[in-house]
Amino acid sequence: MSDASSRLLTHRRDVERAVIAATGQFESLVIAQRDVAADDEHDPEGPTVSMQRAEASAMLRQARQHLDEVDAALGRVDQGTYGVCESCGRDIPPARLEARPFARHCVTCAAREERS
Repeated sequence: MSDASSRLLTHRRDVERAVIAATGQFESLVIAQRDVAADDEHDPEGPTVSMQRAEASAMLRQARQHLDEVDAALGRVDQGTYGVCESCGRDIPPARLEARPFARHCVTCAAREERS
């Protein structure tokens, strides 16, 4: 197993744990919302269950997306294209891969994509 595969598998386990935690939090809020009065929007005690549920849903969606990105990176390792920018074809610098092991683009191309 390559260093990249090992690093990505370790990262994947961490992301899986985040997905499991986010799923549990979301499911708890769904259950809590069933037990709350229909109108929790006017609760002066703090954030509503609906708002907390929306935040938990967004966190779960992000965690699942991150897991998909890591799985795609593992696929690139298998294909022999890991560490190669999908836009320009140049090598992605090791420091970027260290910071974002699932990176698909070099810094220059990633910045260009963010602007568009």
